[in-house]
Amino acid sequence: MSRTEQAKHYALAILLPMLLMAGVTYGVGKAILAWPTGEASVSRSLAADRTSLWNGLTDFGSSLSDTPYIVALTVMAAIVFRRVYRRWRESIFLVAAVWSQSLIFLATTGPVGRQRPPVQHLDEAPPTSSFPSGHVSAAVAFYCGMALLLTAHVRSRALQVLIWVLGIAAPLAVGFSRLYRGMHFLTDVLWGVLLGVGCVVMAARAILYARQRQRQRSELVRSA
Repeated sequence: MSRTEQAKHYALAILLPMLLMAGVTYGVGKAILAWPTGEASVSRSLAADRTSLWNGLTDFGSSLSDTPYIVALTVMAAIVFRRVYRRWRESIFLVAAVWSQSLIFLATTGPVGRQRPPVQHLDEAPPTSSFPSGHVSAAVAFYCGMALLLTAHVRSRALQVLIWVLGIAAPLAVGFSRLYRGMHFLTDVLWGVLLGVGCVVMAARAILYARQRQRQRSELVRSA
């Protein structure tokens, strides 16, 4: 593939989907603000039932996707994948999945400007707004991205299932923790999940499976 073809491929496979996801995220955020969802009652209910045990558990759950941890884990994983497989594909995929959701989040959270739930916040509120949940989108991008990479190199079905259970459980724990701790509304968390999934799928199609799809197209052309 020539440099021109590579530039066209990444523009269509990464930049265009990112712009689309950013536009949809902004539109959904503004729609939620225009039509109140009544989610404050969920936040108040969780806040009223807080206990010291769950305060501690959700503190840990929320920390699974704190920005310094996600950045450090992504860098370390990218280095390990590069050294183990002696190629860049897996590393670039993981970085692209995490990096893209972060850029979309940063580009949209300020313009949407949603206030955080009207309950006591158990964490210090960052300068970003409530929608979407950057913690959740980052958790999906990293942990599910890792699960996708690891299961591709594991033959045991039981181990593949275990990896995916852990890969899905981590973002769910983060999402519940952010709700419980009063940092996000339910729709913030749900959209964070969708945004993270979208970025993983986009990066996988653009980087992990690009050669496979190209070979399939070539075979179709030859057989036609």
